[in-house]
Amino acid sequence: MKYKLFGKSGLRVSEFCLGTMTFGPEWGWGADYETSKKIFDIYLNAGGNFLDTANRYTDGTSEKFVGDFISSDRDHFVVATKYTLYDKPNDLNYSGNHRKNMIRSVNRSLKRLNTDFIDILWVHAWDSLTPVEEVMKGLEDLITSGKVHYIGISDAPAWIVAQANTLADLRGWNRFNGLQIEYSLIQRTPERDLLPMAKAFDIAVTPWAPLAGGALSGKYLRGKESGRVPADSKRRNTRSEQITKAVIEVAEELGVTPSQVAIRWTMQKNQVVIPIVGARKTEQIEDSLGAINIVIPDEQMKKLDEVSEIDLGFPHEFLKEELVNNLMYGGMKDQIQNHRQ
Repeated sequence: MKYKLFGKSGLRVSEFCLGTMTFGPEWGWGADYETSKKIFDIYLNAGGNFLDTANRYTDGTSEKFVGDFISSDRDHFVVATKYTLYDKPNDLNYSGNHRKNMIRSVNRSLKRLNTDFIDILWVHAWDSLTPVEEVMKGLEDLITSGKVHYIGISDAPAWIVAQANTLADLRGWNRFNGLQIEYSLIQRTPERDLLPMAKAFDIAVTPWAPLAGGALSGKYLRGKESGRVPADSKRRNTRSEQITKAVIEVAEELGVTPSQVAIRWTMQKNQVVIPIVGARKTEQIEDSLGAINIVIPDEQMKKLDEVSEIDLGFPHEFLKEELVNNLMYGGMKDQIQNHRQ
């Protein structure tokens, strides 16, 4: 296991993050305590130190399991949890990005995790109601209090993240050092704005669902159905099947598994990308961890990139047009050496 810096900070996190949404049986498909502990131990023995959970995961059981597992050496681990989603339904102030829910949720998470501090607190999703200033000042106060060390944001528009970090820089507050997004060979739309924004602000990207809910493992092509993923979803359609077949072909060429190829593809980017991978079974985490020991050659990367290519839309496609480039650069773009790329 290698380690990466968490965005524009000195925090060292493993190149592979263990997602713990599967810790706990409350949602009907997660792992029990014993199996969760085995998964955790396999990850730990591989050199992992970065754990991702949330207040909502398995109705709080995930945080409780994580708290138990890290208790013998709390300071070794980088524990990330989230706030925003509800702990109590049908109560407006038990959810959202606002300060009241932020403080309430963090205090509950600290109790479940049985710890005095959270290494990374994620804004779980942008609620489109709370002012950016309120969120950033609330997070700053949590850091000042010692309850939180670093902050990140998940499932939010790029312009919101850019606005928040610019405000933080102007006010002398702590900025978002992490961006959590859905990103995989099947879901590449973050390449339009979110990934370039993260690179420009030196934000670490932690993609969830790098296997697209297991689709990229090839299980649907093998006939292993899952009631959790409809057959007509974005993860199970003609395009996703073509991508999965290409992943399987590359895996066979390299002598590895499709899951390892799909995970590794997210890691071989020109910026810090740390995939979040969960498991319900020990063999799943063992397989996924194999991604840290492989490198996808350029030829195979090109094959995967081409089969999963998306239209970036306006203005990105417009700005790539030859006529537009000639107008912007006087026909001399190829003579400009851009060190920022």
